[in-house]
Amino acid sequence: MKTLVTLVTMVAMTFFVQILNAQEDIDNDKIVALKEQKENIINIEKEALKEEIEAINERFDNNEITLEEAKKLKEDAAKIHALNIENGLAILDNRIALLERNGDEYLGTENNRVRISSKNWDDDIIFGINFSKKGKKDVKYDRRTTSNMIIAFGLNNAIVDGQSLDDSDYKIAGSRFFELGWVWKTRVFKNSNFLRLKYGISYTSNGLKPTDNRFFVENGNQTELQEFRVELDKSKFRMDNIVIPVHFEFGPSRVKETENSIRYYTARKFRIGLGGYVGANISTRQKLKYKENGDRIKDKIKRDYNTSDLIYGLSSYIGFGDTSLYIKYDVSPIFKNAVVDQNNVSLGLRFDL
Repeated sequence: MKTLVTLVTMVAMTFFVQILNAQEDIDNDKIVALKEQKENIINIEKEALKEEIEAINERFDNNEITLEEAKKLKEDAAKIHALNIENGLAILDNRIALLERNGDEYLGTENNRVRISSKNWDDDIIFGINFSKKGKKDVKYDRRTTSNMIIAFGLNNAIVDGQSLDDSDYKIAGSRFFELGWVWKTRVFKNSNFLRLKYGISYTSNGLKPTDNRFFVENGNQTELQEFRVELDKSKFRMDNIVIPVHFEFGPSRVKETENSIRYYTARKFRIGLGGYVGANISTRQKLKYKENGDRIKDKIKRDYNTSDLIYGLSSYIGFGDTSLYIKYDVSPIFKNAVVDQNNVSLGLRFDL
């Protein structure tokens, strides 16, 4: 009987020693894994800081923030990531110390374990510390739609059937156009930024200055140029419109990709836009300045002048970054029921702000 007890005792002790050794091996493995996480935390926080610095530099390059603001943002980002590293390492150091001193059982049950949220530091849960990539956020693409203001200005004139611009009835340098609007830009394809749809609403003003001391006269349903009775100091005809421009914009983008996001930047990139516009004429007026009988007279005449109520045409721009060469052509005639059609044409610069 004693021999049997002794044998059972020896077997039990051997089994217990094996369990202790196995547990020690498990503890050692977990300690090694935790130490590896320390280096991983440092690398990930450094990479995150690098990405934030690049994003801040991008905003500074695009004149979205000042140099002082950029410097402050960088300092704040550096402090945050330094604290992240410090806190993360402290947590792991405490875990390692507890494990080395007491073993795994000291950490208690599942409900008592301390959990922290990581920034994708690893793919495992060690002592309740959640290092799982299941906590990763899905990759977020850049906002599909953005918006900005546009300003455009330049030379304006009219294309007349059977007449070249060299023989134009309007002064080349004196006739000008202006446009102020707000546009939205949407990526046509979700995961590519090569093709964008650009659309919005704009106020446009097209001015024409007649040559040879002439001005516009409305005769019934016809509007024609006639010579003024005295010498004109100024003769200007202006049409104000509200239009909805729509363009397909092509061009490369700089792609910035991280584990959590994908961003597209078109700053300092070539682009071309093709499209058109449709809208309505909201005002037509003529301004005349002259001297008669010793008096300086300024006439501002606001009339219909038989201009088209519906405005539509084709437009295109080509440029680099935020500045483009811009051309517009009104398919709709300037004057309704005219014997000879005249179509407004504009050429100038466009700025996407």
